[in-house]
Amino acid sequence: MLKVISGSPGELEPVFKAMLENAVRICEASFGNLLLYEGDVFRHVALHNAPKSWAADSERDPVPPRRSARILYRVADTRQVAHVADIAAENPDEPIAKIAGARTLLIVPMLKENDLIGAIAIYRQEVRPFNDKQIDLVKNFAAQAVIAIENMRLLNELRESLQQQTATADVLKVISRSTFDLQAVLDTLADSAVRLCDADQAVIRRRVGDAYPVAATHGLSQQQRDYLERNSPKPDRGSIFGRALCDGRTVHIPDIVADREFNRPGAATVLGLRAGVGVPLLREGIVVGVLVVGRIERRPFSPKQIELLETFADQAVIAIENVRLFDEVQARTRELSESLEQQTATAEVLRVISNSPGELEPVFQTMLANAVRICEATFGNMYLRDGEVFRIAAAHNTPTPLLEHRRRVPLQRPTSAFGRMVRTKEVVHVADVLADPAYAEREPEVVTGVELGGIRTLLIVPMLKEKDLIGALTIYRQEVRPFNDKQIELVKNFANQAVIAIENTRLLTELRESLQQQTATADVLKVISRSTFDLRSVLQTLVESAGRLCEADFAMITRQKDGVLFFAEAYGYSPEFIEYVRALPVERGRGTATGRALLEGRVIHVADVLADPDYTWAEAQRLGGYRTVLGVPMLREGIAMGVLTLTRSEVRPFTDKQIELVSTFADQAAIAIENVRLFDEIQDKSRQLELASEHKSQFLASMSHELRTPLNAIIGLTEMMVSNAARFGTEKALEPLRRVNAAGTHLLSLINEILDLSKIEAGKLELNPEAVNLTRLIDEVIGTAGQLAEKNKNRLIVEAQENLGALTADSMRLKQILLNLLSNACKFTKEGEVALWVRKVADGREWVELAVADTGIGMTTEQQAKLFQDFTQADSLTARRYGGTGLGLAITRKLARKMGGDVTVTSEPGKGSVFTVRLPVGTDMH
Repeated sequence: MLKVISGSPGELEPVFKAMLENAVRICEASFGNLLLYEGDVFRHVALHNAPKSWAADSERDPVPPRRSARILYRVADTRQVAHVADIAAENPDEPIAKIAGARTLLIVPMLKENDLIGAIAIYRQEVRPFNDKQIDLVKNFAAQAVIAIENMRLLNELRESLQQQTATADVLKVISRSTFDLQAVLDTLADSAVRLCDADQAVIRRRVGDAYPVAATHGLSQQQRDYLERNSPKPDRGSIFGRALCDGRTVHIPDIVADREFNRPGAATVLGLRAGVGVPLLREGIVVGVLVVGRIERRPFSPKQIELLETFADQAVIAIENVRLFDEVQARTRELSESLEQQTATAEVLRVISNSPGELEPVFQTMLANAVRICEATFGNMYLRDGEVFRIAAAHNTPTPLLEHRRRVPLQRPTSAFGRMVRTKEVVHVADVLADPAYAEREPEVVTGVELGGIRTLLIVPMLKEKDLIGALTIYRQEVRPFNDKQIELVKNFANQAVIAIENTRLLTELRESLQQQTATADVLKVISRSTFDLRSVLQTLVESAGRLCEADFAMITRQKDGVLFFAEAYGYSPEFIEYVRALPVERGRGTATGRALLEGRVIHVADVLADPDYTWAEAQRLGGYRTVLGVPMLREGIAMGVLTLTRSEVRPFTDKQIELVSTFADQAAIAIENVRLFDEIQDKSRQLELASEHKSQFLASMSHELRTPLNAIIGLTEMMVSNAARFGTEKALEPLRRVNAAGTHLLSLINEILDLSKIEAGKLELNPEAVNLTRLIDEVIGTAGQLAEKNKNRLIVEAQENLGALTADSMRLKQILLNLLSNACKFTKEGEVALWVRKVADGREWVELAVADTGIGMTTEQQAKLFQDFTQADSLTARRYGGTGLGLAITRKLARKMGGDVTVTSEPGKGSVFTVRLPVGTDMH
């Protein structure tokens, strides 16, 4: 059995016959049959050794009816084996018994899982039941039959799938080989659809705009295809195509004659269509076409065939999308190529602009060459505006006769196309010059262009700086072929770049001029700073710089001498001219440009002295040979103190920028003259102050000596009379004597302070640096200050670091500083505390800090700001209440600073003050 199954792949009949033969033989049966269960009925598919009459009935009617084959259909109902020992005893009317003489029967169901797919029946023409082994054998044959049927089903599906895959692979192969040949792909799809789906014809329609023309067909005559193309159906449900399009899904019409909505009679009469399937070609839910496959007979398509058609539809969509993407890529590639070419040309122009700063000709030539090449023009010109005239500035490939004519005869008040561009400041594009009205009217510039240049198509693009027309870029073709939008945009871009290049050149020229002027100004200022008081050098530099930078042939400057103006420093003039003018005083008047500038106090610019009726200095003009004169007054507080004069030997007026530059030089000359005047005044004042200071010092020294002698005598005498009151009988006058002594001591202190201040200011105070033992010095100072503290009942405290060591300083002046600070602290503190803190600190170098702190009246921020000023106290109220000259703290700070240190203060009203003296440990005195 297995040999028959393996030897007959895909064929069931030999398998069924072999099964029956073996079952009948081995089970000692008379005959047998094999039936398949389809729907609700059995159908005979194989017989073995059957009686002829019964075999003939089975071939004539292969489906046994349920009413007569009750035992057989009992098996269908129960899915169980039927084994009847004697049919005649159970059902004598059973056809198998009456016709074939069967008495014993065995029917075994063929089950796939629990589904009945058929039965094997064997019969004996005698009453002899089958034993269990025989029954199991038939069951085994039934199972093998089921396997054979399933194998056959799988094999058929495999063959169909392989066939479909082969067809799909063929289509994909065509798609891959003809990626961008959409027609070949669609033709292959139509052919494969007809062949694999057992159809007669196929039509593929592809969307173009809002229409769906025929893209490919198979199985149609030319007449039928012409009918389809002439009668493109509207997208409605009256046709297979329209219904698939409207529903957006697959449509299957098994019989178009019986379909109520179908209303295309030509489909049946012309195309012979009877059944069909329509599959929409969907891309992202949007219908881009429809595949219609039809049959000329009434026969439905199977689900597998419809599924295959949907696969073909998907492949058609892929092919259409590939071509669309390819077309987009090609278009984008063309755009990118054009854009790259334009960008390359633009980059080339920009490179030329950057490499040729200030040079316009190479820029214009590069622009024209690129514009002509990329726009496929024959030649091109660039025009620049000069008032009402347009002159040719650059040309590329322009015919020589036309170029020479345009250079010889520029466009002046142009009419025709160029004139329209001038009036509108818009692009002018003439497709055919010969058809332009200007040519018909024989406009000279148009006729010249046609006859000398062969111009047929032209493009004129204005060059605009903001809204001002400064020129035009023109390209021409010697054939009638208009320029496209991209080419026009490119030329517009070049025109904009030309404007930028012109503006850059203008700015660069101005920058160079400005830089040149600034350099000259800087040179003059450098001379002024180096030769501040050498006025002649400064003025000579000014004259030479002004003449050179302003392109003057001659230059001269006037300045005062004993209140009279004379010509002084000069540039470019002959010795004879200088000799003539130097001795002549300059007078205010209109006869000369210099005199006129002095008279009017403003810039005087004479374009031609020979044409000026007021100019009367003929001899100077004859000797100097000048024609154009510029006179710029040098003003101080609105009054002319001299004139800077420039002249040219030809009639060529100075520009506004040159006049502005000369005005700058005149201002610098006025500054230089004023600086010298102020310097002379300062020098004179300094000499006077130095002399006065010397006299003051002499006076103070003399007065100090004259005052000290009697004061010392008074102080000594009063001290002696107080100390020896009993001896001299002056007990009753003790109080007045003490007052006299105190007043004398105070006056002597005041004289000493004034003398110290005078020496410091005169720079004659000499310090005597020496190694000072800080501990000993502090003890001496505290011993003296103790009496001061006791007067106002203050407590005096000293806090000093151990091992303070020595300090290099003037010990007498250091004592003076500390006593001054301690005296002030005791004076402004009552019944409080006065402290002296001493320590060493380091911040890169070693210092000694001596701080005097008190709990006295304190000071405001405003009072602290003026604390160290000469003859200044915190305020008038404090001065009246506590006394003092306002010199002590000023001298204290000056002495500290002369010893390389300083004095600072921190204070708060009502809480006291802290004065800190900071001095370097080493020698740092000056």
